[in-house]
Amino acid sequence: MDRTSRDPSNQRLEFVNQLMQSPHILLHLSHFSVSVHGVIVYYTEYTLFQFIIFTLLGFLIVIRLNPKSPIFALISTALISMDFDGGKRVFNRLGPSQQQNDNRNQKVCYHWRAGNCNRFPCPFLHRELSAPANGTMSSKRPYGFATDDQRSTTSRRGGGSNFNGPNTWGRGGGRGGNAINNNNSSSSGSRGAVLKKTEKICNFWAQGTCNYGEKCRFLHSWSSANCFAMLTHLEGHQKVVTGIALPAGSDKLYTGSKDETVRVWDCQSGQCAGVINLGGEVGCMLSEGPWMFVGLPNLVKAWNVQTSAELSLNGPVGQVYSLVVGSDLLFAGTQDGSILAWRYNVTTNCFEPAASLQGHTSAVVTLVVGANRLYSGSMDKSIRVWNLENLQCLQTLTDHMSVVMSVLCWDQFLLSCSLDKTIKVWAATDSGNLEVTYTHTEEHGLLTLCGMHDLESKPVLLCACNDNTVRAYDLPSFAERGKIFAKQEIRAIHGGPNIFFTGDGTGEVRVWQWLADQTPTPIPA
Repeated sequence: MDRTSRDPSNQRLEFVNQLMQSPHILLHLSHFSVSVHGVIVYYTEYTLFQFIIFTLLGFLIVIRLNPKSPIFALISTALISMDFDGGKRVFNRLGPSQQQNDNRNQKVCYHWRAGNCNRFPCPFLHRELSAPANGTMSSKRPYGFATDDQRSTTSRRGGGSNFNGPNTWGRGGGRGGNAINNNNSSSSGSRGAVLKKTEKICNFWAQGTCNYGEKCRFLHSWSSANCFAMLTHLEGHQKVVTGIALPAGSDKLYTGSKDETVRVWDCQSGQCAGVINLGGEVGCMLSEGPWMFVGLPNLVKAWNVQTSAELSLNGPVGQVYSLVVGSDLLFAGTQDGSILAWRYNVTTNCFEPAASLQGHTSAVVTLVVGANRLYSGSMDKSIRVWNLENLQCLQTLTDHMSVVMSVLCWDQFLLSCSLDKTIKVWAATDSGNLEVTYTHTEEHGLLTLCGMHDLESKPVLLCACNDNTVRAYDLPSFAERGKIFAKQEIRAIHGGPNIFFTGDGTGEVRVWQWLADQTPTPIPA
């Protein structure tokens, strides 16, 4: 619409010109307005002076006054300046329109959000409320931006990082920041309108009963990314999947669950090739060389996938939540806060107890080895750094405000995630101690981290959140590549050659394949 057409003065001038060409209209209007003057004043806020001017103009037109005369021009100018819209007085009297009501007095339909509202008309909103007028933003930073001031307050005081290059963490303007596929939007008719989809899975689509097709405002896909796609899903477990392992060179995939079983899957057919009943909940799984390790209550089970030899490693107290191998030692994080270590004896073909690392006051739920160090995360909200040579604790990191759920080594950095909704990046200072160099914040608590490379050999971080999603980020920019959606929380992620696996709370395992990223490259202006 042309801007001049919305100018009230132009609208009024056009109205006067129309009256000049049709004087009989003003004649009838002048007679009628005398009888209903009170009504006119009430609804349009005309003053008595404006009413007289209006009536006089009609009278002058009726008696054939020359429109070019000064008197006519003066009266026309007064008429044009009249407030035909009623101004704020009418607005305040009649109140704002329904669309201008305060969002706080409206409610969004719960069933609409879930994708299954069948009420018509529905008394609640079928749209999300607009953002607050004061500019309050969500705590989530989808691209991981952090200004220099924010970064300096996030980082702990002390020596600088031993990373020689500039600090590039969180500069999310890199490639992949707009990784949204066609499942998030669809064309509507010949007008080319785009239907923006809510980032929630359609419940009816998940059950195979959605009739809206591409017009559905909810997602009909388990991911929103152009760089990976789901190959298949493996069903069989009855409870949450807690461990996934793919031995190197093997054509079998192993998955463990709290349903007390380990399932063996044929990688060619996708069929379950066997079920191993263990008599206890599986807390974690690890594949190292020919050995497969499974953490159970008060026990670590080990078997050789090549020779079928089976061993039981005793000593843990309570559930074994994490396993890792480093410096020829097998470490297990246990429910009582201990970290037990075993060393393999080639002569006796068994694992012998080597050490018990004490320090955590609650369950050790995550372990990782890197740079001749063992890092352990615990429910006591701390991370401990252990020297692999003498197995002594070198440092205790206490920056997280809740359970440390996962730790990961990448390049020269340690990454950790917690139920406090943060991912922290740690770097060594000149003194050798680790300090936070960057903090990434999510809207929900984080459950596990998994690092891998895409088809272009670029590092990608997968972060499982307790809102039933997994977010994929480029490193070190934290530019979002896409999301994975699940029916329940994803507790296990494992990477393979050009593929990766996720296991959720329903017991379902999904297989994902990396694709060539089809995200359009921005064209410089």
